[in-house]
Amino acid sequence: MTVLKTLISVVVIAIVALLIFVYSGVYNVAADEPHLSVIRWAMETTRSNSVKRRDDSVTLPADWNSLQRVEQGAKSYAAMCQICHLAPGVEPTAIHKGLNPRPPRLSEEMSHHSPENLFWIVKHGIKMTGMPAWGVSHNDEELWGIVAFLKKLPEVSAQEYKAMSQSTSSGHGQDHGHSSSK
Repeated sequence: MTVLKTLISVVVIAIVALLIFVYSGVYNVAADEPHLSVIRWAMETTRSNSVKRRDDSVTLPADWNSLQRVEQGAKSYAAMCQICHLAPGVEPTAIHKGLNPRPPRLSEEMSHHSPENLFWIVKHGIKMTGMPAWGVSHNDEELWGIVAFLKKLPEVSAQEYKAMSQSTSSGHGQDHGHSSSK
């Protein structure tokens, strides 16, 4: 019984300490101040493990990386993602510079993400990062286009990106706020 009382006491003390920390306002939430390394580690580890746990529910379409999807995805990326994640030949924007955690430059960080992993992130977003859940306003076809483009992005030059993101050959419109069947 003593072990149980000790365990309950430790849990109660931890909860009280956490509440004191939360209500004290001592932790600086300003976006222009970096997170403490332990907070950054906790957020990154939680994010990575959470996405890995959930991306098993994603079914990879047979044509997920077709040229048509890549072209459509380049246009969607330019309209929706470039402002935060940049692109080849694109200098950091005020929004990119002001976010904390800083959005990754996706042209440099795609090799370790599976298509399923990327689709889940693009569709559902990431809490407390500024990454929106694009699945609430875009259908899965559009999101797979972005994923197809993201997987090609590391090998795309600035000139190729400009041509891909501005071309109109695939008939993709500029209205990225629409929603179709999901």
